[in-house]
Amino acid sequence: MATFTKFNSFVEALAEKTHNLGSDVLKVALTNSAPSASNTVLANITQISGTNGYTTGGAAAAQSSSAQTSGTYKLVLGDVTFTASGGSIGPFQYVVLYNDTATNDELIGWYDYGTAVTITNGNSFLVDFDASAGVLTIV
Repeated sequence: MATFTKFNSFVEALAEKTHNLGSDVLKVALTNSAPSASNTVLANITQISGTNGYTTGGAAAAQSSSAQTSGTYKLVLGDVTFTASGGSIGPFQYVVLYNDTATNDELIGWYDYGTAVTITNGNSFLVDFDASAGVLTIV
């Protein structure tokens, strides 16, 4: 399973009302260059080429739920699937979650899959967001 790491700027951006995780358009972008925790906006990320089923800027991840229970907030996102068509997508090792509604496409976090992945023509890659634990929790 991929490991989630938050970008340092996410905490401040959340506190300063940059993110509304319940209604903003959140997207996932693919990169084969390791993100740095100090990155702040999508422009800091070197995405893979937008071709063969991958669109530069990635794909939207719909909110399944954005709510708190007993003082603990949990964000749950629907899974995202990338399907290669007309050639391969990748390679990529990192899936970056960012806020497309925010003015500068502020970053939230990334998943490290541990090794480079290439989606060959006709095949798909599922970004499987944990529906039980959620993408992130705030206590």
